[in-house]
Amino acid sequence: MVKKILDGFIIAGLVILMIGIYYWMIKAGIPYQDPTTELQIRYAINIGIGEELMKDGAVILAVAIVGKLMGMIVQKVTRSQKHNF
Repeated sequence: MVKKILDGFIIAGLVILMIGIYYWMIKAGIPYQDPTTELQIRYAINIGIGEELMKDGAVILAVAIVGKLMGMIVQKVTRSQKHNF
């Protein structure tokens, strides 16, 4: 059950990270040379959304991977202890 939840978090982290990259690279893109105030605001909003989504996605992904690795280590240790007795 926990493995499936962690797999879901890994997928969710990747999806959120990709959406953040999309906002950061595609939606915001390269700023205009002499933008109007509206374009400056729109650019700042899209950059902010992209950065926040990338940060959140990376954190979710990292926590899920660490959790999955810890689960694998615990599983190996408990299996090896069972065989020793």
